[in-house]
Amino acid sequence: MNFFESIRVSLRALRANKLRSALTMLGMIIGVAAVIAMVGIGNGATASITSQIQGLGSNLLTISSGQSNAGGVKGGAGSSNTLTMADADKIEVGTAIKAVAPVSSASAQVVAGSGNTSTTITGTTQDYQIIKNVSIASGRFITTADVDSDARVAVVGPTVVTNLLGDANATIIGKTIKINNVPFQVIGVTTATGSTGFQSSDDMITAPISTVQERLIGKKTVRSILVSATSADFMQQAQDQITVTLEETHKIPTGKPDDFTVQNQADILASMQGVTQTLTMLLGGIAGISLLVGGIGIMNIMLVSVTERTREIGIRKAIGAKSMDILLQFLIEAVVLSVLGGGIGIALGYGGSSLAGAALKMSTSISMTSVLVAFGFSAAIGIVFGVFPAKKAASMDPIDALRFE
Repeated sequence: MNFFESIRVSLRALRANKLRSALTMLGMIIGVAAVIAMVGIGNGATASITSQIQGLGSNLLTISSGQSNAGGVKGGAGSSNTLTMADADKIEVGTAIKAVAPVSSASAQVVAGSGNTSTTITGTTQDYQIIKNVSIASGRFITTADVDSDARVAVVGPTVVTNLLGDANATIIGKTIKINNVPFQVIGVTTATGSTGFQSSDDMITAPISTVQERLIGKKTVRSILVSATSADFMQQAQDQITVTLEETHKIPTGKPDDFTVQNQADILASMQGVTQTLTMLLGGIAGISLLVGGIGIMNIMLVSVTERTREIGIRKAIGAKSMDILLQFLIEAVVLSVLGGGIGIALGYGGSSLAGAALKMSTSISMTSVLVAFGFSAAIGIVFGVFPAKKAASMDPIDALRFE
């Protein structure tokens, strides 16, 4: 019997017991679908986190103040006031560094006519637009002249406009708003970008840092300094340059801890991607256990099939069928069950991944590699768990098989 004839006979045997075959495939279907869906959700989560971190700025480095230490009790990072505008001025733009923007921020109550809202006021400079990829929908962003003159001007997000005027499309350019009772003229509205998962730039007001420090915060220190490297390849060089510059400016002796920290966006991104990839592998591994359960189901049903068809095996051997023909027939039946189940599982996995993504409001991503691995694993399970029943059928003595009742 040739290979294709063995396939035809195997398919005919499976069709003779449709319900049993379908229930046997169910384990493989669930296993493959679970693996595909879990990997898709995991990849989607990785892509979502990557997008959120990259949305914080282009090749971003964040310089924060160090820890406070009062009575031996240390505060968290950024709890001390060790950064100033002078520190930002000392960081030179050049080969590795594209832009530098000091940031001071605070929560404030904002009033416009009869509308009011509570939001975040961010004091910064013109380079903030470059670093954070701020797009202006109407009007303009703050300039160097605004910072130098302590101008009381503000750039608002669309959510702020909605909260104050009831409509994101309402005209607010040129109007005066009061931030903690200090009047500011609105000069621009940013383009809606949505939440980054950390802070919504749509619900924020940006103003010259000199004005925010003088009129709203009352402190000359800055909360952080944002730096954009010229490219991802220069991130480490930019970080080293910043560290050396600030250590010299703050007169920190060699071997002493710095009173500031520099966070590298690339390091944060790599760390988060590592976590999500580990979770993806864990979820995929847990789902893969159901594939093994499905394989055991295939072996169980094939052993039952061998017992039921003992006389058939004896007759085939008596008329000249070789042991290899018998082994191949039963092995093909096991592989066909697992492959068909794997194919249906892939389709269900795609659908399940899409439904889960829609429910979680995130995009999912299924790579061809994960599909091929899941499908190949299902076929391998059919072979591995089908060998024992097939060998049992092939090793039967034809006389004993013919006597079987």
